[in-house]
Amino acid sequence: MAALLRSARLLKCSPAVLLQVFGNSRHVSAAGRLYSEAVGTTRQSGLVKDEPSVAVRSKQAQQFDWALAKLDSSVRRTGRVTKTLLLRIFHDICRTGYPSGNQALLLLRSCGSLLPEVPLAERVELSQQIWDKLQELGTTYDVSHYNALLKTYLQNEFRFSPTDFLAKMESANVQPNRVTYQRLIAAYCEVGDIEGASTILGFMKSKDLPITEAVFNSLVTGHARAGDMDSAEGILSVMKSAGIEPGPDTYLSLLNVYAEKGDIAKIKQTLETVENADILLMDRDLMQVVFSLTKASHQQHVPEIVERMRHERGYVPDAMNLCLSLITHGHEETAFSVLKSFTGLLVESQTSDSPDLGNFFLRHCANMDKPVENIVGFCKDLKDSGLHSSPLQFTLQCALEAKKTGMAVELMRSMKEEGLPLRPHYFCPLFTHYQKDKNIPGTLQALRAMQELGVASDFDTFSIYILPSFPSVDSARTSLKEAGIDVDGNILIAAELRTEASRGNLAGLFSLMSSPALPNIDLSAFRASLISGFRGIFVVLVLQKLPLCIYMTINVFIESRKCQIGSSLLFAENVAYFLYNLIDSLNETEVHSKEEQIREYFGLLKNMNISISLNIFRGIRNILESYQVPELVKGLEGKLSFLEKTLAELKAEGKPASSTLKKVITVLCSEERLERALELKTQYETDMTPAAYATLINLCCRHDNAEEALKLKMELARKDSEATLDAQKYVALVRVLSKHGKLEEAIDMLKEMKEKDVQLRESTIGLLTLTMNTAAMKGDANTIRRLQETIFTLGLAKPSSNLCSPLISCYLESENYAGAFDATVEVQKQYNQMPKIHDLICGLVENGDAELLQKVMEFLSQERGEMMMLYDLYFAFLQTGRYKEARKIIETPGLRARPTRVQWFAEKCIAAQQMEPLENMVDMTVKLFECDRDDMYHYLLRLCKETNDWQKAEATWMKMQEENLAPRERTLRLLADILKNNDKEVPFEVVAASPPKEATVDDYRLKLLSLCKKGKAQEANDILKEAESMGMVLSPAPYDTLIKTLLASGNIEDAMAVKNIAMAERLCNHFASYRAATDLFLIYLDTGRTEEAKFLLQRCAAVNEQKDTMFTYMLRAAQQPGQAAKIKALSELIPDFTEKENIFSHLVKCYGLDKDFSSAKALYERMQVEGVKADELTLKRLAQLYKEAGATVPFEEPPESFRFYADKLNKQRSESMEPADN
Repeated sequence: MAALLRSARLLKCSPAVLLQVFGNSRHVSAAGRLYSEAVGTTRQSGLVKDEPSVAVRSKQAQQFDWALAKLDSSVRRTGRVTKTLLLRIFHDICRTGYPSGNQALLLLRSCGSLLPEVPLAERVELSQQIWDKLQELGTTYDVSHYNALLKTYLQNEFRFSPTDFLAKMESANVQPNRVTYQRLIAAYCEVGDIEGASTILGFMKSKDLPITEAVFNSLVTGHARAGDMDSAEGILSVMKSAGIEPGPDTYLSLLNVYAEKGDIAKIKQTLETVENADILLMDRDLMQVVFSLTKASHQQHVPEIVERMRHERGYVPDAMNLCLSLITHGHEETAFSVLKSFTGLLVESQTSDSPDLGNFFLRHCANMDKPVENIVGFCKDLKDSGLHSSPLQFTLQCALEAKKTGMAVELMRSMKEEGLPLRPHYFCPLFTHYQKDKNIPGTLQALRAMQELGVASDFDTFSIYILPSFPSVDSARTSLKEAGIDVDGNILIAAELRTEASRGNLAGLFSLMSSPALPNIDLSAFRASLISGFRGIFVVLVLQKLPLCIYMTINVFIESRKCQIGSSLLFAENVAYFLYNLIDSLNETEVHSKEEQIREYFGLLKNMNISISLNIFRGIRNILESYQVPELVKGLEGKLSFLEKTLAELKAEGKPASSTLKKVITVLCSEERLERALELKTQYETDMTPAAYATLINLCCRHDNAEEALKLKMELARKDSEATLDAQKYVALVRVLSKHGKLEEAIDMLKEMKEKDVQLRESTIGLLTLTMNTAAMKGDANTIRRLQETIFTLGLAKPSSNLCSPLISCYLESENYAGAFDATVEVQKQYNQMPKIHDLICGLVENGDAELLQKVMEFLSQERGEMMMLYDLYFAFLQTGRYKEARKIIETPGLRARPTRVQWFAEKCIAAQQMEPLENMVDMTVKLFECDRDDMYHYLLRLCKETNDWQKAEATWMKMQEENLAPRERTLRLLADILKNNDKEVPFEVVAASPPKEATVDDYRLKLLSLCKKGKAQEANDILKEAESMGMVLSPAPYDTLIKTLLASGNIEDAMAVKNIAMAERLCNHFASYRAATDLFLIYLDTGRTEEAKFLLQRCAAVNEQKDTMFTYMLRAAQQPGQAAKIKALSELIPDFTEKENIFSHLVKCYGLDKDFSSAKALYERMQVEGVKADELTLKRLAQLYKEAGATVPFEEPPESFRFYADKLNKQRSESMEPADN
């Protein structure tokens, strides 16, 4: 056949050929689109292999049903399949080792138009990957598989040779059928090859194969693309003469070819013809016309087609898929216009007060690396239209999730320009990415970006995300100094304390804390690490020497108090937090076996007069009750669970209540309950202490309540004129007061700080900068000047670039460059600082203000010297794309290299992933005196690695050879890494690392546990992978420890990777250890990954039996707002983990926290239908929701207070747990 096809070019399309015609149905279910012809058809097979066993066939059938259900569910909901889901199913099928023919069909058919988010070439590559891998695993392909592959080629516009395809089928002993010929005709017609299509038609006639409507549709396309529109239109007459009326698909083909020509008049005419003929074109059909118009660059006609859509059911997901396809093909502007055309439908269904319409659009733009300026424009439009409350923040999240560093930094820069706050945690995903790769330059680059954006790295960011990238604290200190990055030395010391604490090295920690040189560091900075360290030694200490562990813990806390680290309240809080984590880390068996020792600890705390907060108590009580040992907390219950009641009793008896009042207010502030805290303050004003006032003032500042904060501060001053707030609270007051126009009061706070000798730390200085930046966004230069003058005059902080930059930013934001220059001169003369000079020069260059630019250059030359001025101008020209002017500057006679300045600009380009200016700088500096060419190319290769651009890296290698450069080893290694990562040959020799020595199973186990103990989750994960690759099976402990360590470090991605290689399942199935799988299941619930949680239950059925853990999870979830969905998901996945009464009771509690009356009402109605009896506390909560909503309570409301029914319920539960003989 293939040989004949190569030579036969004689037959032409004519009515005589079209003898037998059969119609086809175009409206099928989602499952049908995935699975038509997969069963119930007779196949012509290729090479015949041994029949699989009955057991294998049964497993194949089960897996096929599961895969079909997953894909079908996705198509029904969204009209598409994600690449992630498809690959997961593909890998799961491959892992079994016996993929069936049906599974192969399912996968192949999902590689076409069902993947709108994936580029065409990538879809083709994916289909070929699936084809080759399944064939390798023994799948026998028949004609249906080849037809599916053909369809994939057509949907992905893949150009291939039909003759070669037929030859491939012949070599596999597979005969083509009618569908094969139809799709081959379509392939010829796609490129306008009517001669080839006619040849195939001749073969179909010779074999008496029917000619269907699909063939005519292809011929319409073929004639049009061959430039013969008359013949294309004439196909409709040919169809009628052959006895078939043109259907919707035929007219759609005609509309598409008109769209490709941009003939809007013909499109309108055809649409009228369709309407007159009572033929229905669905919205999805018109979307294809929109797509064709856009691809052919006739976007101007798109609105006319969009207006004709009727918004049928399923319109929104189809329109979303159209937008995704347009973005994938590079037409995001048209996609945005389509998006805005159907957002009205989404607005109607929006229930939240904070709209977030267009998330899918912004995410795909980020994933497809669309220009940041375009994305920012879309975000602004969505925000201005009221369609999205925080589009820039959401897009930043997407960029960070996709590890697109350059885009993320640019988005943050745009956020800053928009006046949106930048948080240190925005950079955490970047630091995590660099930490994972031990990429110190990347970490330093991100730190510079933070400084450029005016974001201060707080202690947690530094110690958790930045420091682990370095081998040691000393190494970090050296690298930061060399990079010119200023970091408070106290942060490094605190980080070292945290490291020793997390390792459980109490001796080392005690030594550091006892040092006279230790600065004043808040104990909370390393409290969690200390707990983590204790957890690491609990395996021995808890089970053998718990009292010793307890006494050591308390001694450490006492020593910390001697070192003036925190107040007595903080001391008690730390002990309480430690206690909670101690109990939480023990399993039920350990709690029962060590009940007396834990009781001894409680007694020890009581003898030391240490109290714990109500929230901590409740958490401990819930854990112990779930372990059926509630007696342990009865001794403390009266002291901890009735603080407000105790407060009232003390007041009634005329006893001092200050301490209890402070505890209650602290709890309320931690829960952000400002109104209730203020009520208690008013009620017990005489018992208010300075510490209670300070806590309340800080809460008011967090709630942006300037009036109440100032009022409280004045009351505190009247009560105790000597009372002093800490620096952070003072700065918070300055921020909120200046923000609300109370500038004089804010300045008074600064003066009071000076009078009372309140010292500012780096973090609080950063807050001052943020305060002034807020004023800069408003254009309030006067406020900034007054604050700067006061701060510097009083000596609260030394003038710095960060503190001086808000004044310049104030003018740059409004593009008032003359004002910015005047402010720059002012700041330089007063404080000897010159911030934002690069931004000012860039703005002037882009604005074309030559006169002002000349003044700026003269000023710079006078203040910083001519050479520095030339570099400033050079970098501005590079940044703005004026490369001709930049070259003239860098070729100035006498100019020599300034490594620090060059490095600053190079790092800026790398951070922003700006290849063009960096590449131009490298080219221009080839003859610059004393320029280190290896450094220059190293910068360029670093950016190549960031963008994974191996072609550019290879070209860079060529340029290095042209320059006859002898690169350093670090540069060669970097280039080799780029090429190896892209499976390219390394054109030079790199010194290979020495091979690792052989290790035993015990070596791997000890190494893994040691790394986990040190908190080095990623390194431990690498060790486990290495052991797996060598076929070693470790004992249960290492697997369990690693998964918990990964989850504790927030490294969910790697925890999932461990899950994907069946670690958790192996623990369940081989070792009957369920903790790791249970932890992973709960993480899935917390992150909304219900499908993954369901799949894990299928793989590890024993997780269903961990009912105590599930009940504890529900108890904890019900303590916070926004958790109802998690409890519902848990009850749906494991319906019998507790009684329905308990589930409904906690759901009502969640709805009460969320003020969600509609959900609570629906739940109550469901309880009535299912006959579930509600307890009195639940009815009380429901009644409150009904009353708050203004609705009639449909039952008799229990008359007592919430506390009464809560105590009653606790008592009932306690009694129900007592043994019968009691």
